Amino acid sequence: MTHVVTPSEVNPITAGQIGKVQDLLGAALRKAGLQSEPMQQVIEHQGEALIAELVAAVRKRVEAISSMIVRHVAINVERTPQQVLDATGRKQYVNGDVVVTMPCGTTPEADVHFFKLDRCVSDDDLEKEYELRGLKPADPRSLAAVNEADPAFADEHPNSTHWKDVNGNWCYAAFNRWFDGGRSVYVHRFDLWFDGSWFAGLRK
Repeated sequence: MTHVVTPSEVNPITAGQIGKVQDLLGAALRKAGLQSEPMQQVIEHQGEALIAELVAAVRKRVEAISSMIVRHVAINVERTPQQVLDATGRKQYVNGDVVVTMPCGTTPEADVHFFKLDRCVSDDDLEKEYELRGLKPADPRSLAAVNEADPAFADEHPNSTHWKDVNGNWCYAAFNRWFDGGRSVYVHRFDLWFDGSWFAGLRK
């Protein structure tokens, strides 16, 4: 099952959502241990700027998830990393030493979330993008299940995930389609992403 937000589905923020944000903010401020006098000065002299910063922070997180694609998939948790790749039926361009490091989830089904960045990004910065969206990188087994269930998905949405091996090296699995029509999967080490890829994540 696929879901992506379209303009026709976009509705204004509700009173209930505003109230929930206010409740969360109020609870956090009560725990913050701030002093009353300087807080009053901020309210009186910097109130508008403070609210603008808070709204900007909320907007950044909302917009980060507004165009995500979500795929619900069943996952065969019994497969080895190599069997996971074989099951996709794709041409493999892989490093065997990296394949064996692939982390594999243990849940038999999952909602896999995909987001796109229109810029180059390092793996370290990509982790921040996952965090911004409340996600963790999808394990390759979950990502492969999406591409196994719908081989054409990567034709228009080349998709990837990443992880670190025991030596702290960034590794990745990427699914795409060549210009000649061949569908492929890559598993290697790398630490820089170019624009155009959709990154797969799971809810924390």
